[in-house]
Amino acid sequence: MFHVVLVEPEIPQNTGNIVRTCAATGCKLHLVRPFGFEISDKYLKRAGLDYWHLVDISYYDCIEELFDQYPASRFWFFSTKAKKTHSDASYREGDFLVFGKETRGLPEELLKERYDEAVRIPMIGEARSLNLSNSVAVAVYEAWRQVGFTASEKQGHLHRLSLDD
Repeated sequence: MFHVVLVEPEIPQNTGNIVRTCAATGCKLHLVRPFGFEISDKYLKRAGLDYWHLVDISYYDCIEELFDQYPASRFWFFSTKAKKTHSDASYREGDFLVFGKETRGLPEELLKERYDEAVRIPMIGEARSLNLSNSVAVAVYEAWRQVGFTASEKQGHLHRLSLDD
């Protein structure tokens, strides 16, 4: 599927929610240190509910370590400073969707080096940014939509409504 990368996440509840999104979509999660919390944090665990066993998670000491491990991969860097919108990108299975820390986003140097791969999620001018876990969900589902959701992945849990009630 896709790879979700969180660079220096700060809020455990966001990371826990992202674990749940990755579990529901089959994405691999990559976490780049330092974190603003301990991996054993109760809020992190609670937000991820019982989905932790469904997610493949890798840890890195710096973003360069991730780049070195996946040199031939495509990366999309999500930032409010990007010119191109997230829906203008053409995603392929296996792409990496990279997000920065909640308070400052991705490092400016990284964005300057990879600006052609930077995308933003549109929002009205008065809004500063979306919540990190919401941004990841928007990005993952747009990328997944573009590759056509495979039939088995579309099914999920089907809850039928009873029209007789």
